[in-house]
Amino acid sequence: MTPSFAFGTVGSPTGTPKKPGGSVGAIGFSKSIGLTALELGWVQSVRVTEATCAVIKSAGEEHGVSISVHAPYFINLNATGDEWPKSRKRLMDAAHYGNLAGATDIVFHPGSYFGNPPEDVLKIAIPRLKECVAELRRAANPVTLRPETMGKSAMLGSFEDALAMSQAIAGVLPCLDFAHLHARPGDGSMNTSKEWSQLLETYAAALGKLALRKLHIHLSGIEYGPKGEKNHLELKDADLDLKALFRALHEHGCGGRILCESPIMEQDALKMKRSWSRISGER
Repeated sequence: MTPSFAFGTVGSPTGTPKKPGGSVGAIGFSKSIGLTALELGWVQSVRVTEATCAVIKSAGEEHGVSISVHAPYFINLNATGDEWPKSRKRLMDAAHYGNLAGATDIVFHPGSYFGNPPEDVLKIAIPRLKECVAELRRAANPVTLRPETMGKSAMLGSFEDALAMSQAIAGVLPCLDFAHLHARPGDGSMNTSKEWSQLLETYAAALGKLALRKLHIHLSGIEYGPKGEKNHLELKDADLDLKALFRALHEHGCGGRILCESPIMEQDALKMKRSWSRISGER
C-alpha cells in the first residue's frame, strides 16, 4: 500500500553529507533515512545550470524522491513599477529550472497587500499569475505554481487568497502551510480537528475532492503574536496540535506531500511521518 503522504524537508536536510553534497546529496540522504520528498530551497536566488538540473532530476528518479522548489522570497504579485518584472523573472526562473530538475511544484510567497484590501490586490495578482502560467504552458512546462499561505496578516496569502488564485487559474494550487494558518489569526485559533476539517471541506468545495489527494503542505512548530508569525520552532516547543491536524487530514482522505520547515528539519519530518503512520494505520 502506497502511503498517502510523502514526507521530506524544505531545503537540504542538516545531515546531508559534504560529498556528494548539494541537492544530489540531499536526495540520497533523504531516501536513506526514510524521507521521499525534497523541496529545493532556492529562496535567495535561482543559481543553477541546466546540466546540474539534469543531475538533480536523475537523482530524484533513481531514489524515488519527489522534487519541488521553493522559489526566491523576493516575489510579489502586487509589486509596483519596475519591481514586478524582477519578481516575475524570479518566479519564472524557478519554474524553468525547477522543471528541468524534475520538480512538479513551485512554491512561492505571493507578496504584500501594502495596506490595500485583499480583493483589490487580487485584481492585480490574478491576471499577472495567469499570464505566468500561460507562458509556461506555451513553453510546454507543466509545473504547478503554488502560492503559499502566509503567516502574517499583512501579507497576501490568506487561505482565501490562495483559494481565489487557484479557482481562477488552471495550473495554480495552494501550498498549505498549516503552521502559518495557525499563526496568522494571532490568537491561537486554527488548531483543532474541527477547524482543520472545516478548512479542508472549504478546500474540497472550491477545488474538488480529488484536490485533497494532491495537497502540498508545509509544516513546523511556530511562534506567533497578535500580527501572526514570528518564527518557526521545533514541534516539541510549539502549541501546534499535530495529532488534531493529522486526524482531520486522515478523515478527509487527504494525500500528497508534507515538507518540514522546523529548525531540526529531518528529525521533525520523521516525527511527522511516525505520527501520521500511527493515526492513519499506514506503514
